[in-house]
Amino acid sequence: MVAGPLGAGTAAGGGGEYRGARRRLIETLQGAGVSDLSVLRAFDLVPRHLFVPTGVRHRAYEDSALPIGNGQTISQPSIHARYLEALKLAGREKVLEIGTGSGYQTVLLAHLAGQVFSIERIGALLDPAREAIKACAVRNVSILVGDGTLGWSGFAPYDAILVSAAAPKVPQPLVDQLAEGGRLLIPLGGRDEQVLYLITRVPGGMLDERALGPVRFVPLVGAHGWPS
Repeated sequence: MVAGPLGAGTAAGGGGEYRGARRRLIETLQGAGVSDLSVLRAFDLVPRHLFVPTGVRHRAYEDSALPIGNGQTISQPSIHARYLEALKLAGREKVLEIGTGSGYQTVLLAHLAGQVFSIERIGALLDPAREAIKACAVRNVSILVGDGTLGWSGFAPYDAILVSAAAPKVPQPLVDQLAEGGRLLIPLGGRDEQVLYLITRVPGGMLDERALGPVRFVPLVGAHGWPS
């Protein structure tokens, strides 16, 4: 089932009482070495408290992962920032996100790219994610419920593909849907520990792979990932 571009909500996040906490998060990210001003601006624009359950909303602006249900988590903001800095988005790109999750990273991407196409395997996560995305008043996001390891061929090729779960190897459909010069960011390794790789499709269809460092993500489940 496909949802078209999500329309603007009646409010762009609201929650003025979180403004101070959000600015402290920006300072935390800067202290951790995040220097891309467009990435920092995206974090300042997106109300993270809308993307976490009410029971942990008081922790929304901590630099920590939080549970969002169905055995999934919203990653810590510094991990999101590291991902987004690595992609070096200029604002015009067509981006494929594998793993919508809470929708938080989806909206961060919406402020950094031209179009965002996001796939989520767990349908139960999408209703709250859709509501939060709409509340942020972004209009350049489309969502698909399905197997992210297959990509979304109907809108390929993509200038950037961001995978928010760990795979044992790079899913071939994602490579096939990457534009020349496009970047694929993906954690590769076992179920418990992985290495984050930035893979660039260079002229001639060759792939340039660069390891960025150790990470820990939930498994990427699907036909070209881990079995469920």
